[in-house]
Amino acid sequence: MRIAVTGKQGQVVQSLLRRGAETGLDISAVGRPEMDLSDPASVAAAFSALRADVIVSAAAYTAVDKAESEAELVFSVNAAGAGAVAEAAARIGVPVIHLSTDYVFSGDKASAYCEEDATGPISVYGRSKLAGEKAVAAANPNHVILRTAWVYSPFGNNFLKTMLRLAETRDHLRVVADQTGCPTSALDIADAILAIATRIITDPEPSLRGTFHLTGSGEASWADFAEEIFAELLKSGGRSVGVERIPTADYPTPAKRPANSRLNGDKLARTYGIRLPEWKQSMTIVMQDLVNKGL
Repeated sequence: MRIAVTGKQGQVVQSLLRRGAETGLDISAVGRPEMDLSDPASVAAAFSALRADVIVSAAAYTAVDKAESEAELVFSVNAAGAGAVAEAAARIGVPVIHLSTDYVFSGDKASAYCEEDATGPISVYGRSKLAGEKAVAAANPNHVILRTAWVYSPFGNNFLKTMLRLAETRDHLRVVADQTGCPTSALDIADAILAIATRIITDPEPSLRGTFHLTGSGEASWADFAEEIFAELLKSGGRSVGVERIPTADYPTPAKRPANSRLNGDKLARTYGIRLPEWKQSMTIVMQDLVNKGL
């Protein structure tokens, strides 16, 4: 199985490349300078030259707050760019697996969101990702859209690594406690993508296509997440860091965040038999990876 994935530095891209190195899978990362999602012509050219069995659309504009002042660029990448990737996959006759986000929802629901729930993004980033979902579906019927949330890993920039960096000099941190979601390891996402790819390149069953939710099992607030990070850090010989639980109102940002980012993963479990591990378990694995590297 030959997999081409958009982007080179993202958390999911790096996680897929690690899994490829571990298993011997042929995984190619395609990004700048040969491909720029804001330039559809470069997307088509990049993938026409590749021999791939499936394309993973993982690259995106993800600076959520900065997106509020760069809407045109954000939509060119997350909507038009995503559509161009799906169209390129359709042109060479292969499926596309596209990564989306919990930000397509408003966060007003009291329970975890299902795939059938009405969308209602409250930020430029969320609106661009929803437009990207629609563009992917329109460009290539042979698609799987995976909505995920609160992604962390040993790679790139993410909440877990930010907490560890701040813990080097801070004894106390204020962390939002009234936003709830499902922390998700990018390594777990990579494992799920590989399992899904294996199925869809050989099985034409229509129910395997469409939109699915893919997040770590369980739920947490950002403050819960931080407390678990610092508890694990302490076990590894790190410093003790206290967490003050604060409301979102005390930590204003340019972009609004959904208060409820929980995603229900039952559809993916029923269709593919995939349910990601409990988030604390996966977080411990990532923490150990970072500690072993001295990060």
